[in-house]
Amino acid sequence: MSLLRSLLAAALLAQALPCAAQQAAPGQAVATFAGGCFWCMEPPYDALPGVISTTSGYMGGTKKNPSYEEVSSGTTGHAEVVRVLYDPKKVSYEKLLEVFWKNVDPTVRDRQFCDMGSQYRTAIFYHTDEQKRLAEASKTVLAKTKPFREDIVTPVVPAGEFWPAEDYHQDFYVKNPVRYKFYRTGCGRDARLKQLWGSVPH
Repeated sequence: MSLLRSLLAAALLAQALPCAAQQAAPGQAVATFAGGCFWCMEPPYDALPGVISTTSGYMGGTKKNPSYEEVSSGTTGHAEVVRVLYDPKKVSYEKLLEVFWKNVDPTVRDRQFCDMGSQYRTAIFYHTDEQKRLAEASKTVLAKTKPFREDIVTPVVPAGEFWPAEDYHQDFYVKNPVRYKFYRTGCGRDARLKQLWGSVPH
């Protein structure tokens, strides 16, 4: 991980408490996306009408109930992810996919912006066959219409068990707005998103 992210996380480690993800009720659905730093993937979904909640966490590896320190070491196989609980009657999965693509750099493997390692890879974790179909279709369309020349390397993979991150990671941009802005700017996220997509959508 980047030195910038490491220093910010270390400063907050004393606040580390477990977090419970809100469970889907009848009529609700879950989507999971890996887009590098999960701090930066919560805001665009929280702002989307129809999204009920977002939870930062870990998915895709083998370690049971991993800690942030274990995941950030790159040895667990997990990626940082955001779990999106939403109302399909108010927001479509296709819209969630659109938000995902515009908030990541899908042209690189095992890193996002200044954060290096497989824990910062991009991925779409599908929960149903329909999500898989829609995700693969959106990737195909994007490959034909993308405004950049590089290939899209983001995989569409089945969801595994979700492990919520520690409490201090949840809504980090709300709890620590100055630190969040410092990290996001220092990591070059917005500059790269603008280079790829022509604008910063968050």
